[in-house]
Amino acid sequence: MMREEVIAKVSEKVRMVRTEAGYTQDKMADIIGVSKKTLVQIEKGRIYASWSTVVAICALFRETETIQFILGNDPLEVLETIAHEGGDYRKAKTLGGRMWWRELARGNGYVLQQNLLSQHYRIIDHDHFRIYSSFSEQESKERFAELSSSSSR
Repeated sequence: MMREEVIAKVSEKVRMVRTEAGYTQDKMADIIGVSKKTLVQIEKGRIYASWSTVVAICALFRETETIQFILGNDPLEVLETIAHEGGDYRKAKTLGGRMWWRELARGNGYVLQQNLLSQHYRIIDHDHFRIYSSFSEQESKERFAELSSSSSR
């Protein structure tokens, strides 16, 4: 999933997110930091939300069924992967991939997984810390090979 795809999908569901959260257009516009006129334009499909507006919506409404349906149970991880173009700037504790993830490989304390919804890849260690994320299958497999072979030395 690329930035433009996320922008389009979230923009198309803003009204659903707002309705699910129980907010008026005035309140929703205030919460996400846009004018009511802009929100109306997004909801009517006349314009797409900006990247920063999409990030705000996904962060502030990450618990809604609508956002989780689009991006999975950890929408912020998807956004971080897109924003940082695959390079994680920190380790993050995960739930180990019990839901939303397919295990592709396991070796020397590392697990390579693919998200079932967004299709992005991640590598987690034996303590379930995410140490790498990317939308590139090849780069993910290369990084997994490096990590799993270096830890066996």
